[in-house]
Amino acid sequence: MSGHAGTFAAPARAAVRRDRWRGVRTAVRYAVLIVVLVFSLFPILWVIGTSVKLPGEYLRNPPVWVPQEPTFIHYQNVMAQRGNLALKNSVIIASGATILSMLVGSLAAYSMARLQTGGKHFAFWLLSQRMMPPVVLIVPFFLLLREVGQIHPALGLDSHAALIALYTVFNLPFVIWMMRAYFDAVPAEVEESAQVDGSTRLRAFWEITMPLAVPGLIATGTFAFIFSWMEFLFAVVFTRTKAVTLPVAVAGFSGSQGSNWGQASALAVVAMLPVFALALLVQRHFVRGLTLGAVRG
Repeated sequence: MSGHAGTFAAPARAAVRRDRWRGVRTAVRYAVLIVVLVFSLFPILWVIGTSVKLPGEYLRNPPVWVPQEPTFIHYQNVMAQRGNLALKNSVIIASGATILSMLVGSLAAYSMARLQTGGKHFAFWLLSQRMMPPVVLIVPFFLLLREVGQIHPALGLDSHAALIALYTVFNLPFVIWMMRAYFDAVPAEVEESAQVDGSTRLRAFWEITMPLAVPGLIATGTFAFIFSWMEFLFAVVFTRTKAVTLPVAVAGFSGSQGSNWGQASALAVVAMLPVFALALLVQRHFVRGLTLGAVRG
């Protein structure tokens, strides 16, 4: 009997040790996640806190972690001065660039996925263009937009159209690369069946392939919108007053004569809110879209 008891006791002790180590690993995993979460969220929480602090609390030592008298005066002042215009410009430019890049990029990606346009490596060549540092294109783009502006001011420097065109150009390689993988994940037999029934290729693309690729469209469009919304380099170089976007407006509160941290933080919070709201609205489709073309992409 004692031999049988020892035989059963050994696996039990091993199971207890495995459970103990499993608990330790789980605790360590959660500890690491908490540290990463605090490290990631602290700047955001600090900006939000600064946006509702009184001016005397910005640089106090020791720091004021929780505002003693929260105020929204910075939001009122900044939106009345330059925030409304910058927000309007960002919405117009980011939305226009996203829609245009998704429209052109989806058609190009479909032609590569179904018609093998450009050959096997053309999509990667397009993506490699996105790896070019944007700063090397500042001077030629500036000269080009200046010349175009002399012919038609609405298409030159400090215009919505100029930034929409530039952001579309920089979004297209990424959009084409992503959407090509999503279209590859949609079986071509579905379109062929529709064409056998009398549908044209364009109609099959619009009524069959596009609805099946909606998660991919949402994921790709979200990335394109975030890039256009948060881009700073082109916006600060090619705008002056009429087409200033939110990132440029936020940077404008810091200068040699001092910095208005309250209004800068308030406008930064305004710039973050649409991105967070968009992420929450499309979260379900976004996660599905990121994995849709993972196998065949």
